[in-house]
Amino acid sequence: ILGVFALNSDRSGPWVEVLAGPARPPWVEKPQLWVARRPETRLLAIMADLDVNAIIALIRKEDDRFERQAYLFVRDGLEHAVKELKKRDSARAKLSRHVTGRELSEGLRDYALEQYGPLAKTVLNAWGVHETIHFGDIVYNFIEYNVFSKTESDRREDFADVFTFEDAFVAPY
Repeated sequence: ILGVFALNSDRSGPWVEVLAGPARPPWVEKPQLWVARRPETRLLAIMADLDVNAIIALIRKEDDRFERQAYLFVRDGLEHAVKELKKRDSARAKLSRHVTGRELSEGLRDYALEQYGPLAKTVLNAWGVHETIHFGDIVYNFIEYNVFSKTESDRREDFADVFTFEDAFVAPY
């Protein structure tokens, strides 16, 4: 147990009141670990050091369409997409690690083919992922839990119809 905190929000945004424990909750320095789902409501929580699997479990309680492995795949695939972006466009990568929905979808396609080859479609389908908008659904679930971030111009629809799974994962073989 790391402490007891009250998570609140007002016009200035979400804030944390420490009721017992350290002077600053450890996830404040690492905002991607701040899992307050709805910080506008007063929430008393005993926080443990949550890892991504715990966050995925929380997400899946609200949205169980996708298996845990699909979330891990998207998280790892994002890292892969960013690395590939650095290789292709190092000047842009130095300015920002942000990728668009289209770029992430294409990066996830490449990552799936690299990891699973001709079984990529079968594996993704088994996890509940059948089209590129599902990548967006997973990303936006992560965003709601502050695991991923987005810019003002990002939209869930950016992931819609980037490619068909048939064209991406079956046609090459």
